[in-house]
Amino acid sequence: MVQTIPGEIAVTHFADRLNNLIRERGTPLCLGLDPRWESLPVALRSKFDDSPDGRAAAYLSFCSRVLDLVGLRVPVVKPQAAFFEACGPAGFAAMRSLIAQAKQMGVITILDGKRNDIASTATAYAESAFDLWGADSLTVNPYLGRDAVEPFVMAARAKSGGVFVLVRTSNPGAGLFQDLRCDGQPLYRHVGDRVAEWTRANLGSQGWGDVGAVVGATYPDELAQLREALPEVIFLVPGFGAQGGTAADVRAAFRSDGLGAVINSSRGILFPFMPNAADWETRIVKATEDTIGVLAFG
Repeated sequence: MVQTIPGEIAVTHFADRLNNLIRERGTPLCLGLDPRWESLPVALRSKFDDSPDGRAAAYLSFCSRVLDLVGLRVPVVKPQAAFFEACGPAGFAAMRSLIAQAKQMGVITILDGKRNDIASTATAYAESAFDLWGADSLTVNPYLGRDAVEPFVMAARAKSGGVFVLVRTSNPGAGLFQDLRCDGQPLYRHVGDRVAEWTRANLGSQGWGDVGAVVGATYPDELAQLREALPEVIFLVPGFGAQGGTAADVRAAFRSDGLGAVINSSRGILFPFMPNAADWETRIVKATEDTIGVLAFG
């Protein structure tokens, strides 16, 4: 997607487009689309049967309504591929439709699939993300090494898109591998160094690269260290809200100019209600506005 600003040259670099949209909408909030059958509003869920096709239709109906309610308030939307893929072909179609809807609203999309493989297989994963699903960016697992990440990076650049590489994740068991010491540093710091290398190869006009890092809000000390070590890298920060990360925890993700990160919230915005609540739409809007307010560090 190319961002066109009246009277100016079209903006094509992923990081430039992302930062411009964060400024325009006044928030770094990323809306995570992680639909859960049991958490859907009863009034909506009761219209669909509990089958893969029925769940896919319910997820599409619910998430589409969420985008209608708050899509113009956020710069980024991140569908979690697993919830849609679990519904089979109908789920694939639902996810594709939601990505298209978000992009029509001017929102940048991150396909959260944490893909990983080598050579032609990695290229096929990347092509599905950018060509089939139409996403602007995707999350990538770096465990297989350079030849597993670079095909995603090259495919992203061909589409003026971006990649977010798992560096320091938000889950409780992250340290099992990520904290292992190697040449005097934990493994995640070495991954961060490689991300910096990839992103510096293609900086935008504002000094940020198109290869970002996934760094969890649940490890604020490491978040601060990585921000200092990776000044050109945009962070995708999960773990905020329902997983325990606070606004104070994520503040370190930003540079002094207020840029440098998008903060994901999924359950905190999608499900701030009990399933039988009649006012679920109002609660979603309020949760979004409250989160935007909490993240307004300026």
